[in-house]
Amino acid sequence: MATQLNSSAPAGMRLTVAIIGNANVGKSALLNQIVGQDTAIVSAVAGTTTDAVLKPYELVPVGPLCFYDTAGLDDNTELAEKRICATQKVIRKADLALLVIGKNGVDDLTRQHLALLKEKNIPFIPVFNFRDARQLNEGDRKIFERFKGVFVSAKTAQGIEELKQRMIDVLTPLAQEPPLLADLIQPKNVVLLVVPIDLAAPKGRLILPQVQALREILDANAVPIVAKVCEVEDVLRKLSFAPDLVITDSQAVKDVAKIVPDTIPLTTFSTLFARYKGDFYAQLNGANSIDTLQNGDKVLIAEGCSHHVTCDDIGRVKIPKWILSYTGKTIQFDYAQGTDFPDNLGDYALVIHCGGCMLNRAEMRRRINECARQNIQVTNYGILISKMMGVLDRVVAPLL
Repeated sequence: MATQLNSSAPAGMRLTVAIIGNANVGKSALLNQIVGQDTAIVSAVAGTTTDAVLKPYELVPVGPLCFYDTAGLDDNTELAEKRICATQKVIRKADLALLVIGKNGVDDLTRQHLALLKEKNIPFIPVFNFRDARQLNEGDRKIFERFKGVFVSAKTAQGIEELKQRMIDVLTPLAQEPPLLADLIQPKNVVLLVVPIDLAAPKGRLILPQVQALREILDANAVPIVAKVCEVEDVLRKLSFAPDLVITDSQAVKDVAKIVPDTIPLTTFSTLFARYKGDFYAQLNGANSIDTLQNGDKVLIAEGCSHHVTCDDIGRVKIPKWILSYTGKTIQFDYAQGTDFPDNLGDYALVIHCGGCMLNRAEMRRRINECARQNIQVTNYGILISKMMGVLDRVVAPLL
């Protein structure tokens, strides 16, 4: 039913399963049983798991997953606050949570965990451990039946296959991801990808959005052509036909839009990711809020990955510069990288997020939903850049 494969799928394309619960309920032992190897350290000493342990895994027929074995949410060590904060970050990006319940059964803290998962609308499975050593009490039974729990032994592997089947049932619908661009093209269509090679470009390879677009074009039996910005005009002149679609890096969208005739559909990688990863229309509406920014407003620029900041960094240098020029206002900028996304967004007039290629769809959707819950406008790099460059209508037209 479940097979461990040597999958190289990036984390942003994997479903995420968080294993959570109180300390010493058997979370690490459960992970080891699921993946079939000693991935996490197992000990009777509370607080053995500190930072979340990441384990890639392939669950057939669902596909590639990332398991996170987390620190106990009742951790009372000196590092408790930091450990619990790290666990909560994992929960925020989880497609599924396995809430592990130990020998003491469902206690008040477990009920708080249940309430949190329901509030965040995170699918979860209550996993009652120590099947080899105890029976379910009345309180356990109510939670077990209400939320379709599974009774396992992380020691003897009893119930593990049943748990995997429950995971398959929950995760299979979530694994049906929308296309990035396959629905915009037909077999034998020609798609021109405009890929700048600048200081931020990784040496010897393309960035993930470009690779993902290239692969999806090939999977759709269409024909990709890849060029740098300076080559676009020559490519169009040499072709005996017009491309069916042009996709450009957002930083070059203004220049490319001038070169590519209006009769050829044009969009950006980041705009495609806005649709692929989250609420496209929320991000589209959010871009318009740049017209209402006032002096002293604060803007949060959120990046899904951590990287070295270069002199022409898109998030730290170019976008703030363009916003100041476009608005003519005195704007304050804050920055967040990787998993560091603020819980309280109330100080911000606008959140500008990267395309999220390194984040899974669950985390991107929850970030966008959290902005909506706090009544904060949110958009993404590509959509906002196209807005400021005056080409937004053209860039989003192929997606509407």
